[in-house]
Amino acid sequence: MPKIKKQAVTLDELDRRILNQLQSNSRLSNAELAKRVHTSAPTCLRRVRRLYETGVITKEVALINPELLGPMVTAICEINLENQSDEALSDFEEHVTLSPRVLQCYRVSPGPDFVLIAQLSDMSGYRELAKQLFASNHNIRSVRTFFSVHCSKFETAIPV
Repeated sequence: MPKIKKQAVTLDELDRRILNQLQSNSRLSNAELAKRVHTSAPTCLRRVRRLYETGVITKEVALINPELLGPMVTAICEINLENQSDEALSDFEEHVTLSPRVLQCYRVSPGPDFVLIAQLSDMSGYRELAKQLFASNHNIRSVRTFFSVHCSKFETAIPV
């Protein structure tokens, strides 16, 4: 995720309607978005710009259906580190987030130090990822990986 100022932004009902619409379809024209949220086009444009400027909206993306790209393996990895100093945690985080196969990285508590979600082409792809990210890191105490056999829900929209 991009580094943005972590300052709470006050959202009113119009901002929330705009965000809900954009999370559903970010390709709406400003005129169509304004119509759907019941405001004027200039007001809507100002609000959307403010949502970007304040970091509420960080980017727009195209979501890809992985099932149509061929066989894939989703790995959920729990990682425990030997040393949990701020520097060690940040170093590990920086290292794993550079991998394009790691889709999500969470520092968690209690339990493992990190949970990673990785998308791989097959089990040999996982072995290569594990070798690259975990095997050479002497600060890793343990890695426990689960492989998804079915996804019943995958959502990107945040309730606002």
